[in-house]
Amino acid sequence: MSSDPSVPVDPSQGEASTPPPPPAAMPFTRAGALWSALIAGFLVLIVLLVFVTQNTDPVDLAFLTWTWSLPKGVAILLAAICGGLVTALVGTARIFQLRRAAKKSLAAQR
Repeated sequence: MSSDPSVPVDPSQGEASTPPPPPAAMPFTRAGALWSALIAGFLVLIVLLVFVTQNTDPVDLAFLTWTWSLPKGVAILLAAICGGLVTALVGTARIFQLRRAAKKSLAAQR
């Protein structure tokens, strides 16, 4: 046994060096992300198809002077699509607004 505190008593109890993590098998690619998005999109479409086929009760819709009779699933699906389109339009307007502000800021710095 040594009286020197810097020398470990038992070499097997000393700090063990951990091996570096193995490199990733495949790097992240846009094609891989696209493939994952396609699979997720198809799963959502399957769920929507099941939803629409199970909700076939007719629903009367009225807007101003127009009236429609649609299956409940189709009506809810159309409402969700319209909501998504409104969200996309607002998001697009905001992106153009931010792009214009960034261009003005960049021009002011020059």
